Amino acid sequence: MNTPISLPFSAKYNRTHAEAYWQKHRKGLPRKLSNWREQQLAGWALAQANQPERVLDLPCGAGRFWPTLLANDQRSLIAADNAAAMLDVAQQVHSPQTLARVQLLQTSAFAINLPDNHVDSIFCMRLLHHIESNDHRLALLKECRRVTRDSLIISLWVDGNIKAKRRERTEARRAVRGPGSNSNRFVARRNEIEGLFVAAGFTLHSYKDFLPGYAMWRVYVLRVAHQYEPLS
Repeated sequence: MNTPISLPFSAKYNRTHAEAYWQKHRKGLPRKLSNWREQQLAGWALAQANQPERVLDLPCGAGRFWPTLLANDQRSLIAADNAAAMLDVAQQVHSPQTLARVQLLQTSAFAINLPDNHVDSIFCMRLLHHIESNDHRLALLKECRRVTRDSLIISLWVDGNIKAKRRERTEARRAVRGPGSNSNRFVARRNEIEGLFVAAGFTLHSYKDFLPGYAMWRVYVLRVAHQYEPLS
């Protein structure tokens, strides 16, 4: 098994932060609309991946996507997170009926405690934009390739849109203030990240943007390279 990579942002997920993270997507109209759109994209991605039956949700957080993931009655779900507090909150906020359908697992995305080819698909939302280094991004993608038999659904921030240009200006202002002022969220260059997908052993099957031309969020559906060819 690979050695877990420790990223600075991961230390913040104590019980208080985990509870706040669960609540933040449920408060206010903008957040509710954003969550609705993300759930819609998740459903689209699962359909693109041919409705996989055995799915690893990593990082699962407190289970925000479980209603969408479990909408398929035939689906078996492993829900994993590096933060024990997130898994604790998930057990607190979800019903016994939901929890009965979910296998919880505490593990790092860089060293997943599962055998090779163990799941049909990995569902990886809101993690990669926290990772700045291409070496670390590639390590994560290769570990996902090891564990998934068929596909990877992954979201991240990409360039080439209005919000990314605004973000670039914001980061330039932060850089002037000196060390310690930068955030832990990063925009990936599309050509670079898509190259990393290939280097990790995937092909790009399809993608969809949160708001095309405006928002940074993009959801990619990747397929295992030796089984599928990229769409023309």
